[in-house]
Amino acid sequence: RTVIAGRKLMITAALVGAEVSRDQQPNLPLTPEEIAAAAVEASEAGASIVHLHVRDAEGNPTQDPGVFSRTIKLIRKHYQGSAGSAAAPGRCPIIQVSTGGAIGMTAEERMAPLGLAGAPKPEMATLTTGSVNFGSDVFLNPPELIEELARRMRRARIKPEIEVFDTGMIRTAQELIDKGLVKPPLHFDLVMGAPGGVPGTPRDLLHLVSSLPDGSTWSVAGIGRAELELGTIAIIMGGHVRVGFEDNIFYTRGVLAESNAQLVARMVRIARELGREIASPLEARRILGLDGKD
Repeated sequence: RTVIAGRKLMITAALVGAEVSRDQQPNLPLTPEEIAAAAVEASEAGASIVHLHVRDAEGNPTQDPGVFSRTIKLIRKHYQGSAGSAAAPGRCPIIQVSTGGAIGMTAEERMAPLGLAGAPKPEMATLTTGSVNFGSDVFLNPPELIEELARRMRRARIKPEIEVFDTGMIRTAQELIDKGLVKPPLHFDLVMGAPGGVPGTPRDLLHLVSSLPDGSTWSVAGIGRAELELGTIAIIMGGHVRVGFEDNIFYTRGVLAESNAQLVARMVRIARELGREIASPLEARRILGLDGKD
């Protein structure tokens, strides 16, 4: 199988997530203003994609379209010209919203960010293609929800990122292709090391990558201590990388990271040592077919 990864490295910054609290990571951004500032800082450090969860006024996870809209507008505003021109495509990171939300959210809550109208519409959104145990909880993704999410993304012209927590989810993604619900080539995010999901080992990464549909691009999101090791291996293999507080709050063992940007900058440094150039947001759009030239 041929898996196309692109010569340049795309780095995704997963800034917030739904599980991490300020008690665990004092530098966690929570408000739209803080999240937008973290997105800009991560992008300037080398991230070409920002993966968004948002929080309500109390710091709890929410899928409120208004909060997503404000956060996206703030990110894009940073890249607008003085005359209020549209966000410069070569500089503004790709904005990818989460449809995973948090455990226990309803299907309609999870789909809400896909309905953002006008300028705040994201370019990408996550699409998890199966259910997985998270400790004593279940991240539930039944077939009818997966297919409805795919339909809504297709109607809104939002590119799905297929989130995979185990090998069977790759097969489900292929079934979505067969049904015409998603258009190849697909981009996969291989989430590894989550409780109940595929282990965060090099052997499992090789197996997942070898199972992807022809022509796919892929990134790896190693959870906790797996982030650095799997990210480095992905760079060597020609894949792409996701880092950030959603997946890992530490920089080294027992030492909290100062920011999402610090985690991004480490991957940039490793990539350059290994001979991989970093993709700009514009180049990432070309790799993912978001530039309208596919």
